Amino acid sequence: MDSVITEAVALLDEAGESGLTFRALAERLGGGVASIYWYVSSKDELLDRASDHVVGNVLEQTAHLAHSEGSPRNSDPINDMREIAISLFDAVADRPWLGAYFMRDTSLQPNALTLFDRLGRQAMRLDLTRRQRFHAVSAVMGFVIGTAADLGQEVPKEVADGSVSREDYVEHFADQWRGLDANTFPYLQHIVEEFASHDDSEQFRAGLDLLLAGIRLQAEGQTGSATS
Repeated sequence: MDSVITEAVALLDEAGESGLTFRALAERLGGGVASIYWYVSSKDELLDRASDHVVGNVLEQTAHLAHSEGSPRNSDPINDMREIAISLFDAVADRPWLGAYFMRDTSLQPNALTLFDRLGRQAMRLDLTRRQRFHAVSAVMGFVIGTAADLGQEVPKEVADGSVSREDYVEHFADQWRGLDANTFPYLQHIVEEFASHDDSEQFRAGLDLLLAGIRLQAEGQTGSATS
């Protein structure tokens, strides 16, 4: 099973979801298509297990944060949430196919379930109600997966083949924005130079920090009503 999933991930990384076929996978493994069915029943199951395999790497990277609520620690739970979120973001942004399958079927994705729980344990260290913790973790997870999946989309053909650089591609749209009427599009005119030179990873971290700052403010504003 490990060999099947490892090669499936390699195929997905090389050719995307469309490149993952049982025939292509069997050829890489040196066997027949029928042999793949000994391990998985369908392509959907294979994708779920491949997704969970990648998330296993994120668990390894954040293993030092796998502690129970109430354990003696000097770390800041918000910073720990941030570290987990960034590790997951990096994994999904590097793999455009991963975002669609993360936590799609937790019966096949124990690693994803463990990672979700690991993030939630940090929220349990904050003075929040159960509902607030649920909303906080869901918001962080949704922001991470959504942003990473968006940034990890297949790059435009001209950028992929090297005929146009990423900078020139972005600059093309920035020029369009510069030509817009400032009275009709005041915000676009206001931020166009930031857009032209922005870094995707920095933009993600800035958004994550805004979200986590709101969670911290909510926790600090509690009056002892939180339940464990």
